[in-house]
Amino acid sequence: MAKIYPDNFEVKIGFDRIRDLLKGICLSTLGQDKVDQIEFMTKPGHLNFELALTDEFSKLLQDSDAFPVSYYFDMRPALAKIKTEGRFLDTNELFNLKRSLETIMAIVRFLTQQKEESYPTLKKLLEEVQVFPYVKQRIDQILNQHGKIRDNASPELARIRCELFSKQGNVSKRLHSILKQAQRDGLVEDDASVSIRDGRPVIPISSAMKRRISGIVHDESSTGKTSYIEPAEVVELNNEIRELEYSEKREIVKILVEFSDDIRPYLSELMNQYEFLGTIDFIRAKAQLANRMDAIKPKIEWEGQLEWVKAVHPLLKFNLEKEKRAVVPLSITLSQKDHLLLISGPNAGGKSVCLKTVGLLQYMLQCGLLIPVDDSSRAGIFEQIFIDIGDEQSIENDLSTYSSHLMNMKFFLKNANEKTLVLIDEFGTGTEPMLGGSIAEAILDQLNQAGTFGVITTHYTNLKHFASSAEGIVNGAMMYDSHRMEPLFQLEIGKPGSSFAFEIARKIGMPEIILQEATNKIGKDHIDFDKHLRDILRDKRYWESKRQRIRQVEKSLDDVSSRYETDLKKLNDQRKQILEEAKAEAARILAEANKKVENTIREIRENQAEKEKTRAIRKQLETFKEEVVENDADQDEWIQRKIDKLKNKKEKRKEKKAATPETAKKALQPKEEKSLEQGDKVRIEGQDTIGEVLELNDKNAIVAFGQLRTSVSRKKLTLVSNNEAKREQKTYNQTKANINKNLSAKRLNFKPDIDIRGQRAEEAITNIQAFIDEAIMLNVHELRILHGKGSGILKEMIRNYLKSEPAVNSCRDEHVQFGGAGITIVELG
Repeated sequence: MAKIYPDNFEVKIGFDRIRDLLKGICLSTLGQDKVDQIEFMTKPGHLNFELALTDEFSKLLQDSDAFPVSYYFDMRPALAKIKTEGRFLDTNELFNLKRSLETIMAIVRFLTQQKEESYPTLKKLLEEVQVFPYVKQRIDQILNQHGKIRDNASPELARIRCELFSKQGNVSKRLHSILKQAQRDGLVEDDASVSIRDGRPVIPISSAMKRRISGIVHDESSTGKTSYIEPAEVVELNNEIRELEYSEKREIVKILVEFSDDIRPYLSELMNQYEFLGTIDFIRAKAQLANRMDAIKPKIEWEGQLEWVKAVHPLLKFNLEKEKRAVVPLSITLSQKDHLLLISGPNAGGKSVCLKTVGLLQYMLQCGLLIPVDDSSRAGIFEQIFIDIGDEQSIENDLSTYSSHLMNMKFFLKNANEKTLVLIDEFGTGTEPMLGGSIAEAILDQLNQAGTFGVITTHYTNLKHFASSAEGIVNGAMMYDSHRMEPLFQLEIGKPGSSFAFEIARKIGMPEIILQEATNKIGKDHIDFDKHLRDILRDKRYWESKRQRIRQVEKSLDDVSSRYETDLKKLNDQRKQILEEAKAEAARILAEANKKVENTIREIRENQAEKEKTRAIRKQLETFKEEVVENDADQDEWIQRKIDKLKNKKEKRKEKKAATPETAKKALQPKEEKSLEQGDKVRIEGQDTIGEVLELNDKNAIVAFGQLRTSVSRKKLTLVSNNEAKREQKTYNQTKANINKNLSAKRLNFKPDIDIRGQRAEEAITNIQAFIDEAIMLNVHELRILHGKGSGILKEMIRNYLKSEPAVNSCRDEHVQFGGAGITIVELG
């Protein structure tokens, strides 16, 4: 059974470009070969091991930049060559073998030094790696640090090179001596020097003088004026040097053959080392790509499911980064309960991108790559992934697009099960909508009964209805800003989406008469369903934002309340301290006052004063004392009341939060209709325009919509709040201002001439139609169409069209001086 369908699955989801990115990061063909070997994995042990390797290496690259990255040479072909007796590695191959083995040893040493608990899986790779220091030591005995054969690689080579060096020195001295003598004799130019021809040292001499020096002529200049002569005195020495060079080469070959013979028993182990080097190169490429994508290893459940938060399509991210734009992340959930997601929404709204994101990231994950999702994401494992996307029309197989889709659906129904993920784009399209929709609904039902997981995009309303009523299928919508008529590229699960067909057509300038006729054909109920669907989504977004603002306000109030309560407690404590100090001071003052009063009374008694006066003085003193105590108690009571009041507010807020769901339900319940009154703001059912009630009678009402007054049945009027009316008026004013601003700009840039020469008739008429529409919108009354004379066919077709255009009053040839019959003047009404 095929794990992946169809054969070009990777191309359809873009994984072939992921392979190219990985190959570009690899340091050698060793890693690139591993990239070609990437395959879809379903076994938990193998997949988890590959993901762990990539995850650990990703962290290793983030923690350290000292990982060895030099000399990743693929020595497998060279090592395979010397399996044959008598064959050997040349000097360059031996030098590359040395450097690559040093790299392998450096990698092993680097990973060994890391902590076991940080990189357990990477350390497990080292268990099967054998390092052979002997091989490197043997190479070091043969080659120097620059990759040249050492003089002491063997005793014989040392002797040969010593003798060769001596003879070369003798030849050099003798040649320079001969050259100087020839210069003194005037046979050679003063600036001449020894040259090499055919590997032999020679002296340049004038051709006219070449007989003056005994020797062998090896070459002449292009003009023939200079001859290159090897003097006879050094010929024999040069012959001996040549023999020594041959002996040197034979000795080097002998050394290399002996080395190849020495390492031949270890070839299989050496091959394994280069498998390890290729694996490291491959894992490093995956880790670097993961870091570039901000990818992670999500928590994996070994069953079918998806719970991705802020998932990003990596290829889309890279493309948008070049344009300095940010990609909108995707959050999507597929569970055992809701395992099929039906996504609807307008064209160019992101449905296909959402589908490809799911396919690409799931395939990447099961190929051992990390994926760009949030840390809180959870991923499941599927045994099969099937996709049906794009135009698969085949001339060779005599298949139409729809037939191809049906062939794919046949394969899906035959092979899909509860461990399969299916991805279907534009489900049911390609044939008559009613028939295609019914077949698509039946296929969707079978996939649902099989427990298949899937993401499916569609425009068919019957599928949206079916998904809302069938268990296991959930609707999803790509969000669209209906005010700005722009896609938001955000997926919302739980509600179907609108295709915004009429709105998009109206935005691009489709004539209103066409839209009205389309409305009549499809039926107002269908249009109203789509409109209500948009209204529900719009209201949901509004209440979501409202709820978020309320939460923020409540949090702010809680913070203020908490600070207020804390400050009040501090104030209460400080006040108590002050009052205690004041009481102590007051008690001291009262004690002194009592003492003074007693002294006064004593004096009065001694002076035989009136007792009544004395009693009055003491009473006043007691009254003052009671007032001080009473004021102190009143202040304490006031502070306590404030604290109790604050606590009550906090308790009520908590009760209000707890009752929010119930309150929301009550808010959604229809309210009792309020009777209309003069001056109320109203809206006619099915329309957006808001008017004001001027007069009322038993059945009808006189309503003013701007400057228009009309009589409307009271049953058809809907009461609108003053706030909503103000918002609508504000939106209308802004829209009107924007339209006027755009018209002014277009009027300044508009040219009343159009050149259609060289265009086909159909193309020319289309351009003229758009030209006339723009002129009418900008209130331009006269236009010039440059079509040329030619055979007159284009002019005749244009004139016929202009006669059928209601907005055209007349058309005529331009004056002869300004173009004559090659230009048509058009006057608009």
